[in-house]
Amino acid sequence: MIIDAHLHVWDLGRARYPWLTEDAGILHRDHAIEEILPTLSAVGVGGAVLVQASDEAADTELMIDVARRHPEVVGIVGWVPLDRPDLVPAALDRLAEEPLVVGIRSLVHELPPGWLAGMAQDESLSMLAAAGLTLDFPTKDPAALAELVAIGERHPDLGLVVDHLGKPPIGHGEAERAQWRELLAAVAENPRASAKVSGLYSAVGDPAAWTVDSLRPFVDDALELFGPGRLMYGGDWPVARIAGGYERMWDALGTILEPLDPADRDLVLGGTAERVYRLAEV
Repeated sequence: MIIDAHLHVWDLGRARYPWLTEDAGILHRDHAIEEILPTLSAVGVGGAVLVQASDEAADTELMIDVARRHPEVVGIVGWVPLDRPDLVPAALDRLAEEPLVVGIRSLVHELPPGWLAGMAQDESLSMLAAAGLTLDFPTKDPAALAELVAIGERHPDLGLVVDHLGKPPIGHGEAERAQWRELLAAVAENPRASAKVSGLYSAVGDPAAWTVDSLRPFVDDALELFGPGRLMYGGDWPVARIAGGYERMWDALGTILEPLDPADRDLVLGGTAERVYRLAEV
């Protein structure tokens, strides 16, 4: 089964999304899963992992409610207050009641650099590892990848997922690409780290100002560093709407991945997500 490992839903009446202001343009409205399901079906995606979009429990409860209504949802990356280790056990107990919850994420790219390195957060990460949950890691820019290397060293049993390949400098020059690659390579040395081929938009000007040829070198680098068995496809809807739409990204990645051996392509398009998020167990 083809799995989209990075899909969002949000409801402005149920949760707060401080980053989702009117400046977000077409994204500043509710986005329900019913809107994207026909497109997923049309391109052959059979399952999706919903990923948190707000640092509050209401967002996770929204995703749980959506999953109960839609069997297409095969996993949920939710949220717990990592800076409050006194509250994390109860939060994890609540999420343990929902077998579809397979990972945890915070919007660390909206927080001060190094936030996850705090003593409280570090204690909470140990609890995530003990619970068998992964940590998804979004970045504002590639520099934050260095934080993930340190986290992996402190928590060797914690599964780590780099969202959007760590925001590669698409549209910049070779020097910036080399810096990104070096940082991503350091993360890839951790065998429990994987990455999402998702959210690959232009880092310069209009997010939609990308081409297949501008994406290809970064995907090729990721394939070399992680291998297909540690990469997973993500459509990043509805954010993809500002970068040309879901189908445009799907077609581009399909073109880039086409030369792979079918078995390797199947890993990126589903097999890796099944293993990393242990979807066969939910």
